[in-house]
Amino acid sequence: MSERDGIFAGTDPFVIAGRWLDEARESESNDPNAIALATVDSDGMPNARMVLLKEIEGGAFVFYTNYESAKAGELDAAGKAAFVMHWKSLRRQIRVRGIIKRENGPQADEYYASRSLKSRLGAWASKQSQPLSSRSALMAEVAKVTAKLGPNPPRPPFWGGYRLEPTEIEFWADGAFRLHDRFRWRRDQAGSEWQVQRLNP
Repeated sequence: MSERDGIFAGTDPFVIAGRWLDEARESESNDPNAIALATVDSDGMPNARMVLLKEIEGGAFVFYTNYESAKAGELDAAGKAAFVMHWKSLRRQIRVRGIIKRENGPQADEYYASRSLKSRLGAWASKQSQPLSSRSALMAEVAKVTAKLGPNPPRPPFWGGYRLEPTEIEFWADGAFRLHDRFRWRRDQAGSEWQVQRLNP
């Protein structure tokens, strides 16, 4: 392995991803944990949006959303998703594809409780992806749930997490003359052994 290949060093792709994210936190000015999450609807029409990745574990990438949103409906129906995480400052990206499962227990409770009070109340107030008559209507709903739930709102039953358990992870680093470095970790199913290959740019 060359000196440049050292940025890919390690046999656990989750460890590599975590290290890259930690390095991005030092250089990216806004939301270094932003991912472009891709799904498909019931007609097979693709969809993509930015969400914030909240945890990288030894078996999954975890993010949170409203379970009544369009994205959640697509995630639940397909049971699969993909995302790309790109850091312009580092000229690196990570592509991930895999199986989706809900994270709707104590881990989701803990993350919800860690959010600011306004974000917690906002989760109650927003009927995500549904038509909205005006911003003032949204703010009125925020005021309503604030009066009702007070300073310690519980996690809404319609809000929680998703775990993307990857079957494929690709690490990409920019190279001179567009001769980029790419390494792909692939396995048949979550929990099975990874196969690693270097790819042509």
